[in-house]
Amino acid sequence: MIQMRKVSKSYGGAVKAVDSIDLDVRRGEIFGFLGPNGAGKTTSIKMITGILTPDSGDILVNGRDIRKEALAVKRSFGFVPDDPNIFPRLKAIEYLRFMGDIYQVPTDRRRERIQELTERFSLDEALTDRIQSYSHGMRQKLMIIGALLHDPELWILDEPMTGLDPKSAFVLKEMMRTQADSGKTVFFSTHVLDVAEKICDRVAVIDRGRILFCGSIGDMQRQFRQDGSLETMFLELVNHSETAGDPA
Repeated sequence: MIQMRKVSKSYGGAVKAVDSIDLDVRRGEIFGFLGPNGAGKTTSIKMITGILTPDSGDILVNGRDIRKEALAVKRSFGFVPDDPNIFPRLKAIEYLRFMGDIYQVPTDRRRERIQELTERFSLDEALTDRIQSYSHGMRQKLMIIGALLHDPELWILDEPMTGLDPKSAFVLKEMMRTQADSGKTVFFSTHVLDVAEKICDRVAVIDRGRILFCGSIGDMQRQFRQDGSLETMFLELVNHSETAGDPA
């Protein structure tokens, strides 16, 4: 579903935010993208979704080049960014109808999806409220619903659990598993390592713009020759990266 080949991005300085990374995210899996703050996770996601253009390298989403077929690629995924700032003066239902228009969801199907998703996330009774009155968690849920309204093949979620109440986080994790089990794909970044350990089929660890590891938790345990937790192995990887010094 996602292929990155020798992808780099810098913001004008000598240090690259993303430094010649290769990554493959397969169909039918939950893929966790892990790393400390400033590691390059969000920059990578913004390049995958076409928000940023890489300095070099190639990115394919479902076999299509994000730079050459941007509109077709963007229609194929649902994207939830890490900051739920969305049209505060709109009512929630107006925002969801707007998202339905963007993704050309038929009216009857749109109505069904809005009812289904807002009930699952306990947002159905606040649909006529303006978004500016929403809490951070409610805005996060609304963005998730909007991104999934067209039932995309690929979910790209940047820190999706942030601000969610325990019930909504549980619902989202269930939906992620169902999505992958149906042959579709979930790609998400997170700082919540115990969640990643429980639900991810594979993970990648990025630090200082470079991929330090990519594989299953079992692969990571075999690499470290221990039956450790993801948190323990993650910290060992990142600490080793920091001890090695600036890769640039």
